[in-house]
Amino acid sequence: MGPGKVATRCGECGNGLGGGRKDKEQRDRDLRGLAFTRRRLHRYNLSTSMAHQRQNPSAIHDPRVSIVIPVYNEKSTIDEILRRVLDTEVPKEVIVVDDCSTDGTRQILENMAARQANGEAYAPAQDTSGDIELRDLRFFFQTPNQGKGAALRLGFAQATGNIVLVQDADLEYDPRDYGVLLGPIIDGRADVVYGSRFLSGPQRVHYFWHYVANRMLTLLSDIFTNLKLTDMETCYKVFRREVLQGIELKSNRFGFEPEITAKIAKHKWRIYEVPISYAGRTYEEGKKITWKDGMQALWYIVRYSLGD
Repeated sequence: MGPGKVATRCGECGNGLGGGRKDKEQRDRDLRGLAFTRRRLHRYNLSTSMAHQRQNPSAIHDPRVSIVIPVYNEKSTIDEILRRVLDTEVPKEVIVVDDCSTDGTRQILENMAARQANGEAYAPAQDTSGDIELRDLRFFFQTPNQGKGAALRLGFAQATGNIVLVQDADLEYDPRDYGVLLGPIIDGRADVVYGSRFLSGPQRVHYFWHYVANRMLTLLSDIFTNLKLTDMETCYKVFRREVLQGIELKSNRFGFEPEITAKIAKHKWRIYEVPISYAGRTYEEGKKITWKDGMQALWYIVRYSLGD
């Protein structure tokens, strides 16, 4: 290396030996700071993702989901909804409660229950699209017809999982949404999760006045409960089991939705909403809820918000 280069390097280091010592001390301080920064990045995992959190003490480490399916006159969809639910990759039991169906649904389920009692692993599907695995299914039958709320009460009483999820027997709600529904409860952020049809999830374009009625009922419910839900009437409601154990439910029909919402609000449980997909049916396809149920929901909102 020539003298000119040495001079240049010395000039960069500062004037004289004293300047070199100062720069060396500064570099040492910089290196120590960098090492500390690296240790902090590793400690808090900031170098990979900001989404990871420390373990939440209320997280569920060994989740088992009780999926409660109230059924009434769903002969055309019962096989397919059971296949879709059973295909989900969550540890589960599937509690099927028939509410005295009259269209042949009850006979289909009774046949499945009989085969299960005889030790058979599968039952042939009446829609010929694939056999139904019986291992995770539990069957209950109500007589006479009592309504969705009554069927859910029976299902909740039979649930053994630490999480309880409500699934309708039609094909309007997609079990592939279970992951987003269960996440806030499993990781300890929520005690209750509602799946909202109005949070930008994909959905079939449907009746305008049903949309208006749902939004109005939800708004009225929010006014009385001081919650900020977007879809009180949704089927997809998920609970930690202890939430349901602390609530006495009374509604037999579709009054279940405003009743459970009002009673959850009174107990101050942590509630989350998540977006879900929705493929609403027409009345020709089997939709059952009518304007009369909407009028009754108004009464239930007031009744269960102000009393029990």
